[in-house]
Amino acid sequence: MNTKITQLLEKGVKIPNPASVDIGDEVDIDRISGDGVILYSGCKIYGKSTLILSGAKLGYEGPVTIDNCHIGTDVELKGGFFKQAVFLKKASMGLGAHVREGTIFEEEANAAHTVGLKQTILFPFVTLGSLINFCDIFMSGGTSRKDHSEVGSSYIHFNYTPNQDKATASLLGNVPHGVMLNQPPIFLGGQGGLVGPCVLAFGTVTAAGTICRTDELRLNRLILEGGKTGNVPFRRKGFQNYKRIMANNTLYIANLIALMQWYSQVRPLFISEDFPQTLSDGLKEKLTMGIEERIKRLKDFYLQQKSEIAETWAISEEIFRKQNHCGDIALRDAFLEKIQTGIGHSGKDYIAVIKSLAPEDAEIGTRWLQGIADSILRTDTVLKG
Repeated sequence: MNTKITQLLEKGVKIPNPASVDIGDEVDIDRISGDGVILYSGCKIYGKSTLILSGAKLGYEGPVTIDNCHIGTDVELKGGFFKQAVFLKKASMGLGAHVREGTIFEEEANAAHTVGLKQTILFPFVTLGSLINFCDIFMSGGTSRKDHSEVGSSYIHFNYTPNQDKATASLLGNVPHGVMLNQPPIFLGGQGGLVGPCVLAFGTVTAAGTICRTDELRLNRLILEGGKTGNVPFRRKGFQNYKRIMANNTLYIANLIALMQWYSQVRPLFISEDFPQTLSDGLKEKLTMGIEERIKRLKDFYLQQKSEIAETWAISEEIFRKQNHCGDIALRDAFLEKIQTGIGHSGKDYIAVIKSLAPEDAEIGTRWLQGIADSILRTDTVLKG
């Protein structure tokens, strides 16, 4: 028997069929908890940064491959392929998952069977149905498992264009308000799709069968799309709406940069057995991958434009890569003080502390994060004229 499998069994990991499990030589056994972890038949665990915390259950519905993932407490990955992704407490995915780099499931985010994800960030409680392709997207909204943002089955995010670019990330909700877990949920009806890059406000509902092609910045709107026929001239590389594409991509990156500040300043206050430093590091690592991916895709898009537009890319990239996107320090410190008070009352239960914030305290945090995003958007616009 593989020596590492023997070591895992000795730690208390349950492996019903040890002969069917493969553990890579590079895997650090010390990063796999022995408390309540179950590796069902067909599991393959690879990657030196892989982390598996207590109560995680892998492969109950079918074989699971894990490659350099950070898996939190009580996570259930029931079948599929998972690479360079993070799953926080009680996140789950069903059979047939295909999850690639840069994906983050925050607490209790979940997906049913046959879901494909890459560079996807889901805030707590967000729920994906079955048969979904949802790459290059951020989604927030909702307040609990009974009041959550949801994507219906057979849904697709269209993230690749006839012009062969992927400057198409869509922002559903936003970071500054979404992190407070106090916003109306977003609902995307099944058998539908979203053409990126799109921005949808909290409370947006798309009817089943709708292909959403435009932004909706008003709160609590219902989007329906009737059948359309006919044809119009098409010119490859036309990019008639390039200003909107650049604006939406910049907004998306600005939100991820704000989220990095949240992961750097707020999340570490919750370091605990359920959320160790290694898991916090994994969050920032995968978010960094997401930011780099979006910068790369937007750069590719810029460089395909008219020369005078392409020449502005260096300005935008310099703004994105600044190391001091920390926002208003006074607002940040005031908010962190409120978080510390909440931890004193509720312990290091992230969901409980965030939901216990008084509206005026949550507003302080939102203003801090929104200020970070707005400063990026404002500076980028001013420098490019």
